[in-house]
Amino acid sequence: MAADRPESTANGTHDSRPSDGNSAPALILRLSQIEGSMLPLVGGKAANLGELVAAGLPVPDGFCLTTVAYREAAGTVRDGVLAELGRLQAGMQPSDPGGTAQLAVVAGRAREAIRALPVPPRTAAAVEQAYATLGEGAAVAVRSSATAEDLPFASFAGQQDTYLNVVGSGAVLDAVRNCWASLWTDRAVAYRAALGIAPHEVALAVVVQRMVDAEAAGVMFTANPLTGRRREAVIDAAPGLGEAVVSGAVNPDHFVVDTEKRRVLERKLGDKRIVVRPRPGGGTERLDVPGQVEGSSLTDEQAVRLAALGMQAERHFGSPQDTEWAIDAGGALWLTQSRPITTLYPVPQRRSAGPGPRLYMCFSLAQGLTRPLTPMGLASLRLIASSVAKAAGFPVPEPRQGPPPYAEAAQRIYVDLTTPVRSSVGRRILPRVFDFMEARSAAVVRQVFDDPEFSVTRRTPFGFLRHVLPAAAGARVPGTALRALFRPRAALHRLDSFTRHYAEDLELGGGADHLARLDHAERLLGVRLFAIVPAVLPLPAVGFAMLWLAGRLLGGQDRRKDLEKVLRGLPGNVTTEMDLELWRLASAAKDDRDSRTALEAREPSALAVEFRNGTLPPALHAGLVRFLERYGQRAVAEIDVGMPRWSDDPTHILGVLANYLRLTDPAMAPDVQFSRAQAEAEAAVQQLVAEARRRGRVRGLLVGAALRRTRLYAGLRELPKYQLVLGLAEVRKQVALVGAGLAADGRLDSPGDIFFLDFGEARQALRSPDPQGSGLRELRELVVERRSAYASELGRRHIPRALLSDGTEPEMLYAAAGGAAGSATLSGSPASAGSATARARVILDPVGAHLEPGEILVAPSTDPGWTPLFLTAGGLVMEMGGPNSHGAVVAREYGIPAVVGVPEATVRIATGQRITVDGGAGTVVPG
Repeated sequence: MAADRPESTANGTHDSRPSDGNSAPALILRLSQIEGSMLPLVGGKAANLGELVAAGLPVPDGFCLTTVAYREAAGTVRDGVLAELGRLQAGMQPSDPGGTAQLAVVAGRAREAIRALPVPPRTAAAVEQAYATLGEGAAVAVRSSATAEDLPFASFAGQQDTYLNVVGSGAVLDAVRNCWASLWTDRAVAYRAALGIAPHEVALAVVVQRMVDAEAAGVMFTANPLTGRRREAVIDAAPGLGEAVVSGAVNPDHFVVDTEKRRVLERKLGDKRIVVRPRPGGGTERLDVPGQVEGSSLTDEQAVRLAALGMQAERHFGSPQDTEWAIDAGGALWLTQSRPITTLYPVPQRRSAGPGPRLYMCFSLAQGLTRPLTPMGLASLRLIASSVAKAAGFPVPEPRQGPPPYAEAAQRIYVDLTTPVRSSVGRRILPRVFDFMEARSAAVVRQVFDDPEFSVTRRTPFGFLRHVLPAAAGARVPGTALRALFRPRAALHRLDSFTRHYAEDLELGGGADHLARLDHAERLLGVRLFAIVPAVLPLPAVGFAMLWLAGRLLGGQDRRKDLEKVLRGLPGNVTTEMDLELWRLASAAKDDRDSRTALEAREPSALAVEFRNGTLPPALHAGLVRFLERYGQRAVAEIDVGMPRWSDDPTHILGVLANYLRLTDPAMAPDVQFSRAQAEAEAAVQQLVAEARRRGRVRGLLVGAALRRTRLYAGLRELPKYQLVLGLAEVRKQVALVGAGLAADGRLDSPGDIFFLDFGEARQALRSPDPQGSGLRELRELVVERRSAYASELGRRHIPRALLSDGTEPEMLYAAAGGAAGSATLSGSPASAGSATARARVILDPVGAHLEPGEILVAPSTDPGWTPLFLTAGGLVMEMGGPNSHGAVVAREYGIPAVVGVPEATVRIATGQRITVDGGAGTVVPG
């Protein structure tokens, strides 16, 4: 692309290329000389305009005063302010109003100092000469173009200043100086601080473009930013300059255009009572124009042409664009800006998606995981998914790539459910499964059923049975279920035997080399781990089936609340056992003066260092060692092998122990509550059996047998995942040993880098003959790139539970069609009966979280790594989940009220706010 562009031939400019040691960087560049790779020299806005010119799109003529000029002019001021801002930013905490205020004070001093600077003579001469080429007294737009602006991960829209209808070289130079100063506006400094962009990483170029005397102007998104749909362009338009739309001064005309069918889908006229026009001699003015509401600023034909222009820009950049445009008096269309739409969620990618639209559901959210997965974590789950598909008889050509329905987006896992959605059997099964797992997902799936593009194409169950029955028979599921039903003792004995052999199979013999370690890890993932699911899951399935049967035998309209009591204090739940063991450790630490003092006086991170150094108080150290020997393989987000286990870093556990010490009411002690829940459950069983017996002796016997099996097996619900986590912990151990070896050989920069590679790349690193060769350099660069992308994804809050292949979020359409906006009461799915009124504590990450006893925990979702917090919580509210999701089950066992599947709970509820959680009604009421 760059080879076809002319070098500078006018205005005394230097070579357009960045300095190579033989020539200085350019001071002035025409837009036609600029390409995207010049970002450090011209900033994001100019780089994108240069690319638009290269693509042959209509862009007003102009030039760019590069960052060289800014650095020369503002050098002294810049160096002083960078040091001060850098110190402030490094010490800031997220959402720290005091730190933000200090940043604003320093930024204000920088702005005033830059505005007081004279433009250096060399720069002034270059600008005057370049401006003259646009025509004597040309009206121009002077726009800031920062190096941290219009980027793929953050647009920085509106953070720096723009000046319109600037006339005369003196006015242009004044606007240039003001643009330089706007790099340090309060909003720009705060925005960069929030994104972790250091002050020394930014500089500012200035774009000077011929003004378009616009009859109409505005903004256009080449994908619908509300629904995510990629084949819809959204246009906001108003008469006059686009400033009226961008600044929000008017309610613009709003158009939605189908870019495939080239037709307007939606047209909504705004009032447009203010028009921004250029003033003669320079500057702009706002004019009140009554009566504009009746007329449209665009015809449908113009809207379709604009959308087509936007799609050309999208194709050139390879991603949906947020553009600004203008239409002049002659009807010509102009693009004045283009930047990536940074808020769109990526469309899931799979190797062979098949024809037609596809529906993807987020598996990560189904596992209570909102954070991204590391590359090695994703690679591991692809192998497990492939083993599941092969067990069901589906072809998997490349196991490392995952089975055909597997997809990824934004480092999260999605599953293509198009085939079951288009099947009559799938339509009966899917929503019922989601009703238990995640009720909001069930509503979305049912909504998709109404979409004619997902109409049923398969009406017989034979395809489903052809895969399910052989897989179930091969895993001996029917025999396991029958044994659980009629021979409980034999079923539990067989389960114990299986788990012992499974644990033995996880271990790798001594003396293994690094390739053998990777072989072992891939064998576990691709062959061994999934076997635990059909071996264990039939038992809790029988337990819940017996609960359903008992409800039918008891009769009545709704026995849910009665039967829910049976599920409290269940034996055999490994997560509950873990939490109670942690409570016993806290109780022992409380009785030991040195341990209690350490937990109360020192930060968990400092205590973790002392644990590794062996300097914790002896009683606390010994108790923590015993706990980690049994449960150290667990973690928050534990399905990701890239996440440190508690045995790697016990900071979270030490923080939980410190929280437990704050519980002073003996009646609220978790072991007391659990014993009380067990007693309540046994009493409920006796009451329900007595009720059934009054309707007949046989009915009473059947209800008693059913409920006893429910109590016996339902607690095993957590066991399959626990056993999978044991296997994943072993995989992590082996991969970490390989990473340590690669780092020791200089093949990787640090042992943890291996979790930002996949298995094939790890093998490549082992086999490369030269540790400093080009292949390993590329791998190290790949690790840096992936670490940066992972860190960026950690900040993403909105994760769609469902996506269509055109980027549409069905839930957004569902909310727009039927959402109850404005209601103070938040609604979700009832998960654990009871009511609690207390202060809320919003927690996004449990590591290091502080939860006072009795506070209501409000979280996006939970997995077993969260449950130690449940022991002192007064209630639970989750954005994700259903009545049988992990958090709901544990909440029921602990007897705390819980509501799950509450949209935007962590946004709409504030820490410290008093709320009432009704776990029976599924409501959360503020106040």
